[in-house]
Amino acid sequence: VPGRGLRGAPLSEIARQNGPGGFSVAARLGDIDLGTGTRADAPDRRLVRINGASASAVTLAEWVSALWLTPAMDRLFLEGASERRRFLDRLVLALVPGHASHASRYEAAMRQRNRLLGDDAPADPDWLAALEAQMASHGMALAEARAEVVAALSERLRLQPDGPFARASLALEGWTASADFLDQLRLNRSRDAAAGRALIGPHRVDLLVTHLAKDQAAALCSTGEQKALLLGIILAHAALIAHRTGRPPILLLDEVAAHLDPMRRAALFEQLRTTGGQVWMTGTEAALFAEAGARAMRLVVQDGQVKV
Repeated sequence: VPGRGLRGAPLSEIARQNGPGGFSVAARLGDIDLGTGTRADAPDRRLVRINGASASAVTLAEWVSALWLTPAMDRLFLEGASERRRFLDRLVLALVPGHASHASRYEAAMRQRNRLLGDDAPADPDWLAALEAQMASHGMALAEARAEVVAALSERLRLQPDGPFARASLALEGWTASADFLDQLRLNRSRDAAAGRALIGPHRVDLLVTHLAKDQAAALCSTGEQKALLLGIILAHAALIAHRTGRPPILLLDEVAAHLDPMRRAALFEQLRTTGGQVWMTGTEAALFAEAGARAMRLVVQDGQVKV
């Protein structure tokens, strides 16, 4: 998938340590051949091929998507807004492949504008105007995609029947997109220069998550409820992707079963079975996967080796 993946590791750290350098991953989806990796002489440059032809990393999202849930995400509702924006943008990217491009271009233009406004010498007005035009164009695209995905995901969660997993309500707060965003940027130059940063824009947005049944902010819920809310969001998003694209995403769930009682584990495995996609789950105890039954393949990793 585009981006740095679930651990945020740079490409140069993915290749085998003390190995020859570089790595590659390939898959065949129907009649489409996908491949990605790096070369030893360019460890930080990602290469992508689709049916043998070079392509951008963003293009991969048009063919395959992956969602994950790891213990490191347990503090999502307690961390700062930037972590929730990053989480939200991963959700959006799975449905809007061009989202990452808009995000990177918006941030690049914003950084350049911040530098110009922070210089002692007066900024070139034409250059400022050009950067603000880029921020407005890419920023509005970011805002529209986020709002649409949040609305669709929240509606899917709202319509779900009550079950073993908590249902969440999603909303955006912190900044509201408007058609005059470009004018707002121009009028805010003095304030932004004094602050040393842009005070308005999609980079100020926060994802507000509420426990639907309790009408309580996720940040105020118990640790167990927060885990259940996050799991519910991931499962609902996987269903939304499958519905819209016809391609269920790959799910990577790390240590999820450890926090569920046997009844909820059985319900989780049954729900995962109906997604129709490939699911990878990890845990430190074989008993955690007992409810998965015979339909699950079990792999044991020990002493650097994988055994079936």
